[in-house]
Amino acid sequence: QVQLVESGGGSVQDGGSLRLSCAASGFTYGTMAWFRRAPGKEREAVAGIYTDGESTYYADSVKGRFTISQDSAKNMVYLQMNSLKPEDTGTYYCAASPSRTRGWPHPVCTDWGQGTQVTVSS
Repeated sequence: QVQLVESGGGSVQDGGSLRLSCAASGFTYGTMAWFRRAPGKEREAVAGIYTDGESTYYADSVKGRFTISQDSAKNMVYLQMNSLKPEDTGTYYCAASPSRTRGWPHPVCTDWGQGTQVTVSS
């Protein structure tokens, strides 16, 4: 059974840090990504990584603050979020594609986690 499970969300103050984790089971993906849905906004891809060569994508709004990484042996992907801002508040989803998906910033992902809430207060 294919499954993506996120963890690590929470509430922090402006300028704080959080690390999100995504455990993938049942499949080895070609692309792993993090999306977020902020209140009143559409879901957007914030970071992605090709699991074969570690090429990465970042949305302009998070460049220099967020880092996506992977542990292939554990089939885990992480999102280190530093210098968090209130506008980073939202539900963060881990998503994946079997192949090296394209179309950033609107990549097609076939599998999704349930999401984890991140709240940044000013």
